[in-house]
Amino acid sequence: MIKDTLERIPGGMMVVPLLLGAIINTIAPNILRIEGFTQALFVDSVEVFAALYLLCAGAQLNLRSLGVSVAKGATLLGVKWGVAAIFTFFAFWLGGESGFWLGLAPLAVMAAMSNSNGIMYMAVASQYGNKEDKAAYSILVLNDGPLLTMVALSIFGVMGFVEGMFSASAFITVLLPLTIGIVIGNLDTKMRDMLVSGSDIIIPFLAFALGMGINLSDVISGGISGILLGLLTLVFTGGTAYFVFKGLGWNPIVGAAEGTTAGNAVMVPGVIAAANASFASIAPLATVQVAASAVTTAILLPIALTLIVKFTKPIVKETEEEIEHYADQKLS
Repeated sequence: MIKDTLERIPGGMMVVPLLLGAIINTIAPNILRIEGFTQALFVDSVEVFAALYLLCAGAQLNLRSLGVSVAKGATLLGVKWGVAAIFTFFAFWLGGESGFWLGLAPLAVMAAMSNSNGIMYMAVASQYGNKEDKAAYSILVLNDGPLLTMVALSIFGVMGFVEGMFSASAFITVLLPLTIGIVIGNLDTKMRDMLVSGSDIIIPFLAFALGMGINLSDVISGGISGILLGLLTLVFTGGTAYFVFKGLGWNPIVGAAEGTTAGNAVMVPGVIAAANASFASIAPLATVQVAASAVTTAILLPIALTLIVKFTKPIVKETEEEIEHYADQKLS
């Protein structure tokens, strides 16, 4: 009953444990800080769970699924990162003395806009796309976690917007679990299946530990601006991907599915702060804003796609049989 309830809530497996941890941390912050296994599991486990999640995400990258699916996945990955980087640049540039743009932390902008909801993408690709669209997800898993956010923040560090830089060792510590997961997943499909299913177990525990670093006083301001962040993500990352896919002759509805923030993106600010202490003070607020964006996009994307399909020429999903029949006609 608990699992079913959480799954009915957009991003529930990530958002609900996060809020529960924040409530406990606000009301009785020391109740779980009693050292030993309890504190290690519920408070001090962010880095371990994040690393394990990266390993599981890497295992999903199937190197055998090459071809057009790689082009589609790489295109969506590039669009998400590019749009997120542009908005993050303006957030840093226009942030002023407070460091905020429209109430948004630049760290939250990059984390939310560059990480997409994989479950939502697969649902849309299954309904409107073909097997190449679904296989593209094996490339999109690379936007899970902090890697792409670290790359962007390092670029902005060179430009003078970010205090401090990520060292080479910081990148290695992120890449290594991901790489190990890729190797294991491609050597043994059973290990891939085990690791992929294991990621579902990690998410609620990771979210709770992140919540134990948040005070609910941050939620009031962070939640409202986080809704705005969700709208920006939906309109600009989803909209750009829609028109890019349309221009390339691919199914634009599938491209629009990238207008989301992943629930697991909530972990990114905390992991970034662990790698670079200059982000430590802003990470709790950024986490709340990312969580609000994840919920907002999960609710609004299905509505947006319904309207797009209704008011534009319907895009019929091509089945393998239809493709083969069309090919036969071309040959005859």
